[in-house]
Amino acid sequence: MPKQTTPAPDRIEVRGARVHNLRNIDVDIPLGQLVGIAGVSGSGKSSLAMGVLYAEGSRRYIEALSTYTRRRLGQASHADVDRVSHVPAALALRQRPGVPGIRSTFGTSTELLNVLRLMFSRLATHVCPNGHRNPPTLQVAAEEPVVCEACGAEFSPPGAEALAFNSGGACPTCEGTGTVRDVDDATLIRDPDLSLDDGAVVPWQMFGFNVQPRIAREFGVRTDVPWRDLTDAEKDIVLAGPEEKKHITFTSRKGVHDLDFTFRNARLTVTEELKRAQDAKRLARVSRFLVERTCPDCGGSRLSPAALAPRIGEVNLADATELTLDDVVVWVDTVPATLPTTMRPMADSLIETLHRMARRLLDLGLGYLALDRAGATLSTGERQRVQLARAVRNETTGVLYVLDEPSTGLHPSNLHGLAGVFADLLAGGNSIVMVDHDPQVLREADHLIEMGPGSGRDGGTVVLAGTVDELDAAPQSRIGRFLSGREGALVRETAPADQTFAHGTIRLRTDPVHTVHALDVAIPRGRLTAVTGVSGSGKTTLVLESLVPALRAESPGRRPAHVRDLDSDGIEKVDVVDATPIGINVRSTVATYSGVLDDLRRAWAGLDSAKHAGLTASDFSYNTGSLRCPRCEGTGEISLDVQFLPDVDIPCPDCDGRRYGPDADAHVRPSATGDGELTLPAVLGMTVVEAIDHLRDLTRVRRRLQSLCDVGLGYLTLGESTPALSGGEAQRLKLVSELGRRQEHSLFVFDEPTVGLHPLDVRTLIGVFDRLVEAGGTVVVIEHDLDLIANADHVIDMGPSGGVEGGRIVATGTPRQVADDPDSVTGGYLADRLAEGERARHQNRQ
Repeated sequence: MPKQTTPAPDRIEVRGARVHNLRNIDVDIPLGQLVGIAGVSGSGKSSLAMGVLYAEGSRRYIEALSTYTRRRLGQASHADVDRVSHVPAALALRQRPGVPGIRSTFGTSTELLNVLRLMFSRLATHVCPNGHRNPPTLQVAAEEPVVCEACGAEFSPPGAEALAFNSGGACPTCEGTGTVRDVDDATLIRDPDLSLDDGAVVPWQMFGFNVQPRIAREFGVRTDVPWRDLTDAEKDIVLAGPEEKKHITFTSRKGVHDLDFTFRNARLTVTEELKRAQDAKRLARVSRFLVERTCPDCGGSRLSPAALAPRIGEVNLADATELTLDDVVVWVDTVPATLPTTMRPMADSLIETLHRMARRLLDLGLGYLALDRAGATLSTGERQRVQLARAVRNETTGVLYVLDEPSTGLHPSNLHGLAGVFADLLAGGNSIVMVDHDPQVLREADHLIEMGPGSGRDGGTVVLAGTVDELDAAPQSRIGRFLSGREGALVRETAPADQTFAHGTIRLRTDPVHTVHALDVAIPRGRLTAVTGVSGSGKTTLVLESLVPALRAESPGRRPAHVRDLDSDGIEKVDVVDATPIGINVRSTVATYSGVLDDLRRAWAGLDSAKHAGLTASDFSYNTGSLRCPRCEGTGEISLDVQFLPDVDIPCPDCDGRRYGPDADAHVRPSATGDGELTLPAVLGMTVVEAIDHLRDLTRVRRRLQSLCDVGLGYLTLGESTPALSGGEAQRLKLVSELGRRQEHSLFVFDEPTVGLHPLDVRTLIGVFDRLVEAGGTVVVIEHDLDLIANADHVIDMGPSGGVEGGRIVATGTPRQVADDPDSVTGGYLADRLAEGERARHQNRQ
């Protein structure tokens, strides 16, 4: 009897999903395809992708493991969903990968350095114990002892692990970090006019060594005269005196004491505290006294002399890792020529491995990065692309990859490399679900799911599902017309070319720094300027490492050393608006950050019921007030200890997440709509849009809430925790307090502000920038988004490539002028987007 086979599932079935704002949705996700999830900010995209698909895929995989392994990996809670069927094991590549530690480099994170270490272990010339250099030999490759040709000494060349700066190959001085931290004497003295008795030595005061001035007196140091009047010998004792015991007499609240104390000089006080700094808070207190510099012994290579000894040709491991990835793949091809014929097959194998690992990194535009580049200095987009390349190299099959904004940080010219990553993953038998907004990326999807129709409570439903063409043809789709290019790019009136600098000019001149050449750049005041270019072209160096610190410097002498000249043209305030989370815990909310809660607390404290109860505005604080929920102490949630499983945070069962206790409900205020009465906890549960009407009689509150709506955040609830906001939401919330003010002397800097934004949200952001410019402000954005670039008054395009092939200003001018410049890589893509806009405008006229 023939065996009957059941067809393999071809889709993931999600039924009754209620994670975050998802409204009990049912949706099917095709397997083996590239599925895109689109929608405006807050529509529920990440809730579906991360909160349902990834959460269930990873949880079920972990639950299949042993109890011991599950405890080591951590536990994932069940998603709030009725059923998820046929979900594969899932891996997530998040929008903002964690910043790696001090020992991480581009080479270690990509594992390219592992191959190079093998090459220098197996293929290099090695030095015997008597200092004689021996040619490459198969004995080394076979890990056999080698007999020195010059002196006959037998020795074992280092293995790959002995060349690693994270283990046996570490420089003994810096312990493999490449940097050392020294005490900065300039930070040790609070005020040279103070005496030691008056607390001139800061670390003695800060770390509880108030007795040290008395001990210094025993060394002959005058402690009752100003620091500036001490002799050099006296100052040297305070800063670097010996650890000697001295007998002193001192008085405390408990009486007079005669004791022997060991002198701890100011520098030693800092270094000893550094050894004890086991948490970030204590480390931050000590770090103020330290200055970091390149290790003097290894020159920043992180490697010991023994690890630097092997050479391939005249190149050692440090020389190789100083190369960019582009240069490394060229150099390794020259290695076989340095070897005996018998060793070349092994060399070819290692070189092929390195080329295979490097291919996708190069396709994703990371060839400009040096292998020894510190991992912590990589941008968010660079770290995410490293993740993507590693995912392809793992050669998995049957895995669900959930990608959160994979286009983050990618110039339009790099998107073909991203498409290649998708193709490789799918060819391996995997499935991909990606959340993204870039139309160029979403066009690659086999299947699209559009969430919405709005944000927050107005979102959480599946608006449409289908192909790109089907969404384009559907009138209810808010992304379809952007996918087809039917929606034009221009939404603001930009300055004519001859009027761009009519309000003034900020002029910056720099010397070469990093891979950026000497620059002479003009930025128009009172305009929106976009700084563009491929990754590594020098945008960050120009704006965040040159312009911003130069403008913030109190005097020319405090500017970065590479800044040669600056004409600020009256700019007095520089505000860098980044996407870092607001606050660090759930006590920071939209209401507290915007200042609305202060006004609301005063309004409720003015009620007759509150006055009768003797309550003040302080009592209405959910952080410290008497009306806060006693169980969760105003956080709105509690943590459950489930023994060997991770703690679980749940809404507080007493207040149901409202943060206030039941007594707060006794104080009600009439709604301005005439529709019932409101408690303060109920108001915090409203969205900004809902609250405006109910509170319109409170002028300051209404004005602040309207500002939140103006930046596109009307869907947020007033009680929403700010650390949970997306990067784009955090940026816009930070801007709220600036709207409505005159900004003639202000410069606002944004680093990729469109990350995580739907094209419609980008338009809202452009409107915010327009308001800042209308108020006289100068706005500079580092950006890849073509719609935002098209709406800039002025464009500064860096390039032409990244790294040593970049670092120049390729083109400047209006978006149209840059689009017409044949030397600008960005200009070519911008020209296509502007052409789409012209076609859309022509069709709309018809």
